[in-house]
Amino acid sequence: QVQLVESGGGLVQAGGSLRISCAASRPFHKYVMGWFRQAPGKEREFFAYIDSLQRETVYADSVKGRFTISRDNSKDTLYLQMDSLKPEETALYFCAACVKDCMEFNGNITNYGYWGQGTEVTVST
Repeated sequence: QVQLVESGGGLVQAGGSLRISCAASRPFHKYVMGWFRQAPGKEREFFAYIDSLQRETVYADSVKGRFTISRDNSKDTLYLQMDSLKPEETALYFCAACVKDCMEFNGNITNYGYWGQGTEVTVST
């Protein structure tokens, strides 16, 4: 079991950058991780994935080229660097640990069993 706590959210202007973090309890290094977000009135959606050893990352088309997922297993921390942010990306951002079918890329929300409480990102026009 792993506990997750996101931080670093806030208010940023459109086109700006923000880095959010997800501090984890051990054994963080064993888990494949994902970032999800939920905008007001919308369903939670996957947008970034990283395997346990940072050999593979996968992004949704909507964020590809602008967002970077990374991890530091020595610090038990997951990161998300977000550049060129858009107002429609205002949402609650969650990190999650994969617990099912994790041996290859997995963006299915139902396969992630451990979640943080989320950190709010607001992108102003």
